Amino acid sequence: MKQTFRVPDMHCPACVMHLEGLEDTLPGIRRVAASYRKQRLEVEYDTAQVSEAQIVAAAEALGYKLASDGERQT
Repeated sequence: MKQTFRVPDMHCPACVMHLEGLEDTLPGIRRVAASYRKQRLEVEYDTAQVSEAQIVAAAEALGYKLASDGERQT
């Protein structure tokens, strides 16, 4: 599954590094790409290992609010 989220409070390269670190902390995350200029986070993940809710919760634990922008690909 590929999901794109809006991250309105991502505003610098350090934010990108923090969010891209989700790839190392959550099982089932295949790829994370963040853009602070676009305030977007794209996550490719295995739905059998991790859920969208777990991704959102992990980002919130880092201090970022994620909002689904409706872009999903399986």
